[in-house]
Amino acid sequence: MSREQIKRFSESIAVQNLIVGLIVMNSITIGFETSEAVMASFGETLLLIDKIILAVFVIEIGLKVYADRLSFFRSGWNVFDFSIVAVALLPTSGSFAILRALRIFRSLRLVKNVPRLRFIVESLFHSLPSLMWIFVLLALVFYVFAVVGTNLFGTEYPEWFGNLGASMFSLFQIMTLEGWADISRTITKTFPFANIYFITFIALASYTTLNIFIAIVVNTMSEVQQRTSQKSVTKIEEMVQDEKEELRKDILLLKEQIVKLEEKLTRRTDQ
Repeated sequence: MSREQIKRFSESIAVQNLIVGLIVMNSITIGFETSEAVMASFGETLLLIDKIILAVFVIEIGLKVYADRLSFFRSGWNVFDFSIVAVALLPTSGSFAILRALRIFRSLRLVKNVPRLRFIVESLFHSLPSLMWIFVLLALVFYVFAVVGTNLFGTEYPEWFGNLGASMFSLFQIMTLEGWADISRTITKTFPFANIYFITFIALASYTTLNIFIAIVVNTMSEVQQRTSQKSVTKIEEMVQDEKEELRKDILLLKEQIVKLEEKLTRRTDQ
């Protein structure tokens, strides 16, 4: 088989569906291996299945590397796949025993092999530059409220606001809305105005910032979808243009053949 045939085979829908099925199965078997009772009864079978699935993954990666050569590594997703399979081939005994736990990362190959998951991850990566500024804004809000909280409540409630670090940790807990009402009610008994402090912080940190975060991700997903659609349209237009060019060449060739045939008929008529 030629490299192009191997490439088409490895990227075919049937092969990709098989790989997705094996990834899911491998994830389940690795989960079963965490149970001592299951391992005592079916340990050898599970390990054999794991080795067979790993062998299929290695063959798949090997075919793709053979078909694409060095261009295989130009794709970030291909490097991701290669790294996960390469880690799985490392020894898992002795000082490398901890690497057995990393086998579960094979499940992440679903992100690459399932188009919708890949689309979501790519959108998140494209939104990172904008999200960084959201994190900067959130850090600024945390810092300001931590300083204010330490100055206001640190003396009376050192366990929550005794220093800057404790204040920021407490504010993180409050941002997650975990037990914030207990903290607020306790402090309000001593500082009646504390409700304004906590409600303002929650409104800024939990609701406003979170909604901006979601808006950025959704907007980025829309932009990625538009770019993907535009690429598809461009590719189709190029294919149509190529077909038109081929058709034009065929028409010209046919015209030439008709002209030659007419010339032959004319010569025979003259004779």
